[in-house]
Amino acid sequence: MWSPLNHWGATNTDKKLSIGIVGIGGLGTMGIKLASALGHRVVAISSSDKKIEIAKSKGAVGYVVSKDPASVATERGKLDLILNTVSAHHSIAPYISMLKTNGNLVQLGCVAAPMQYTQFMLCLKRASIAGSLIGGIPATQEVIDFCFKNEIYPDTEVVEAGDLERIYNELQDNNSAATRYVLDIKKSLEASK
Repeated sequence: MWSPLNHWGATNTDKKLSIGIVGIGGLGTMGIKLASALGHRVVAISSSDKKIEIAKSKGAVGYVVSKDPASVATERGKLDLILNTVSAHHSIAPYISMLKTNGNLVQLGCVAAPMQYTQFMLCLKRASIAGSLIGGIPATQEVIDFCFKNEIYPDTEVVEAGDLERIYNELQDNNSAATRYVLDIKKSLEASK
């Protein structure tokens, strides 16, 4: 999340951007926290309205339901940068419509199937679609330092192996808690004895 924010100018806090974060799960909520702490206007984008309160509690000032054309229209042409964390096949056309001229849609969630979009939409806005992976060791240290300074932490829950069925079911239900689960192997092994 830090690497694309840095590459597309969001870590330069002299310029305030409007940034969309697609996917309000573990990575998406970190994106909201980081972009908000950098002083940018942050809009959460999700396929339903289930995570409005989560997104706003993390720092989003706006929320768009990508499957609702009226909701998408509220941000049409307003976003400088959109970071898409969704790793399932979905339409990216609504996101392109929300980009400003020269805006960038950055794919962070990798999808094996080809994505479809109308090239004309990109041409009208001189917009770009790009991809990004994690940065190297210096960038990782930079984001750790930034998070420490700004008291930004991931939303995690430490679980044991006995909790995996419950967690699997929750993740199948669209990760409604937007939590990253950390498996405590030592406690899990001790519990199985």
